[in-house]
Amino acid sequence: MNAGIWRATLKTSSAAEIPFNFELVDSAGVKYINLINGEERLRVDEISFASDSVFIKLPLFDSEIKAKNKGNTLSGQWIKHLADKDAVMDFNAKVGEEWRFFKANTNSNSNIAGRWSTTFTSLDSADTTIAVGEFQNQNGRLSGTFLTPTGDYRFLEGTVSDNKLFLSSFDGGNAYLFTANIVNDSTILDGKFYSGISGIKGWVASKDQNATLPDAYSLTALKSGFKKIDFTFPALDGNKVSLADEIYQNKVVLVQFLGSWCPNCMDETAYLVPFYNRYNKKGVEIIGLAYERTKDFDRSKKNVERLRDRFNVPYKLLITGFANKNEEVAASLPMLNNFEAFPTLIIIDKKGTVRKIHTGFNGPGTGKYYTEFVQEFEKTIDNLLAEK
Repeated sequence: MNAGIWRATLKTSSAAEIPFNFELVDSAGVKYINLINGEERLRVDEISFASDSVFIKLPLFDSEIKAKNKGNTLSGQWIKHLADKDAVMDFNAKVGEEWRFFKANTNSNSNIAGRWSTTFTSLDSADTTIAVGEFQNQNGRLSGTFLTPTGDYRFLEGTVSDNKLFLSSFDGGNAYLFTANIVNDSTILDGKFYSGISGIKGWVASKDQNATLPDAYSLTALKSGFKKIDFTFPALDGNKVSLADEIYQNKVVLVQFLGSWCPNCMDETAYLVPFYNRYNKKGVEIIGLAYERTKDFDRSKKNVERLRDRFNVPYKLLITGFANKNEEVAASLPMLNNFEAFPTLIIIDKKGTVRKIHTGFNGPGTGKYYTEFVQEFEKTIDNLLAEK
């Protein structure tokens, strides 16, 4: 397996190919991979070889690539381990191919940079999701993301060619492909969104610099009559941890609902770790509640430990024993009303009262939205710390 930039594809059940790029680096005989999506470089360290095969363990999300290694090409499968089965997609890659969709783009006069009001619709029209597209387009290179009420699609990269839009990403946990026709500078139609092995939705968009989403603090709340939450779950070492433990008393406490399978949770954790390192001495504590794909403690522990080690998480991560379904979260904390998505962050004041609940997370792939969240969030925490 040779060093350099590779072009890879994953094939969906409908035969659509989801392309992505990665760089194989050979540093003093130690090989590692950087997955390339827009400005993001996601490092993959666990690569092993046996005979003519290569095994690539993705850093999170409990997935891996197994492929035949012919030096300049790879062919095999991407395997995503779910709770009771595996999702498998054909994987192929070739070194020396730095292009993503086309070796040479056809010129396009379309200017799609900016904000777009977007609607995703299931093929049976039963499910509709409102989103905001944010795109940057320079010399045919397209980047950006879609923001939804429950999070964003992270770093997307692609191109505009012959008045058609192409975007994709692969982060080890999710494989996405977006295509569409650009009617003019203000209208996108006939969109298709491919997700994983079989997910397909349609989408359309209209340029709207004032496009907005519901307030992330308005989607989840406590049931009437409740002002506090309570729980006891085992930490990774098996010892029980409760919100009533002394370490959390008279502190501003953040309760993070997460899963090792969740890309937006990864982005939130990457932010919360340095935040905690700055704010812990001021009187802030964080507890992470992990809802995994399986209720098996040992398997869940292994996956959450990978998350902990990846980001050097200094705060407690608890294995709830509940699966990553909204109804399971509702069962684990029955005082919650209308749990919507992972991640969710509960902000608790020094008296133990829930002050805010934030649904989803817009990560660094969203640009100014991420910056604005950080500024607003840290101002909120500063105000709570100042309370007597």
